[in-house]
Amino acid sequence: MFPQLSDKLQEIFKDLRGHGVISESNIDAALRQVRLALLEADVDFQVARKFIASVREKALGETVVRSITPGQQIVKIFHDELTALLGGNSAPLHLEDQGRILVVGLNGSGKTTSSAKLARFLQKQNYSPILIPCDLQRPAAIEQLGTLGKQIGAAVVAPDLGEKNVQRAAAAALAKANPSGPRTIYIFDTAGRQEIDEALIEELKKLKEFLQPQETLLVVDAATGQQAVSVATHFNEALLITGIILTKLDGDARGGAALSMREVTRRPIKFVGTGERLDQFELFIPERLAGRIMGMGDVVGLVEKAAEAVEAEDAARLERKLRTASFDFNDFLAQFKMMRKMGPLENILGMLPGMSNVQGLSIDEKQLKRTEAIVLSMTNEERARPDILNARRRQRLARGSGCTVTEVNDLLRRFEQMRKMMKSAGKMKKMLKGLQQLHR
Repeated sequence: MFPQLSDKLQEIFKDLRGHGVISESNIDAALRQVRLALLEADVDFQVARKFIASVREKALGETVVRSITPGQQIVKIFHDELTALLGGNSAPLHLEDQGRILVVGLNGSGKTTSSAKLARFLQKQNYSPILIPCDLQRPAAIEQLGTLGKQIGAAVVAPDLGEKNVQRAAAAALAKANPSGPRTIYIFDTAGRQEIDEALIEELKKLKEFLQPQETLLVVDAATGQQAVSVATHFNEALLITGIILTKLDGDARGGAALSMREVTRRPIKFVGTGERLDQFELFIPERLAGRIMGMGDVVGLVEKAAEAVEAEDAARLERKLRTASFDFNDFLAQFKMMRKMGPLENILGMLPGMSNVQGLSIDEKQLKRTEAIVLSMTNEERARPDILNARRRQRLARGSGCTVTEVNDLLRRFEQMRKMMKSAGKMKKMLKGLQQLHR
């Protein structure tokens, strides 16, 4: 997420931190570089100019706290201003019982997938979402929403075949829907176009007037750069959106759309899509994203992901295995699956402070899949007792996993090294415990 912008900013601030005293010329030189980095990241020109002016004003007027260096203080000012630019605080949904959410946007922005992701998010908040497809021009969109709804166990009420009027389709769907209680939320996935079309805007205006939704969420593709800001402005002026869902933040988008959107539209970014899977959808928290852009990581977000993906019992069992050095390939496979639940490993490592600009951070997903294939090719006995893996068995593993014998040998060697380290750590822990008891 924002790799180029993050790398450039960290280089600039690394130089600032090296100065014992910060002068006006130091600040101006650094801010010129920051401004250029923001513009290269597709941040709107007016937004970048206003942001730099605000940072400069605060940096020059700030009294330096004794406990930190001037360079560190300017980094803090920049982080605070970046957080404010992104919206300051997270913006939760404002929903009533039997509430309605209208999801709008252009074709290809990820509306249908985002509608399903939003439904899954609401399920975790103990709501009962009902998905209603309102894209009457694309039968494939209706089918896609039906498939996604099944995957998450959410009800989908499709329009009648041949219906061409969106308001009638929405009314009929509401009549057919079977609400499960007061916490039922209706999510309406609407039609889009390749570009802004007045006929589409008029259709959406009438649909919104009929539905009176509590939330009108605009889905925008982060990869479209400054065009995304123009799209958001147009939709906001026409429909008075209540928030934005920014998709494809896991791609190679330069990130300027996210930094410009809130300032230009005065509407909050409420959610971000961070991957293709239905669980890769997060509440947008400005302070955390600012921290990640600045290379400070997002440890709180990482802990939340781990808590969601890892059962407490599994974590405790794994900890016991590690402590007693009885870790085997069954445990290795279980740990592998836990990590997979948390999302792409590259994203996970990027949430650790200082890791976003480490050279060679890129994770080879193909290598990870080969490793998993080797372990899955083992029998239960071989996973529990890796020492029985002789040359003949290793050849069988290579054939079964589509790897070479050398790759199998490399995995077994690394695994054995890891077990030895665990064993040494366990002995050291016992020795320290014994020393503590002797000194009591």
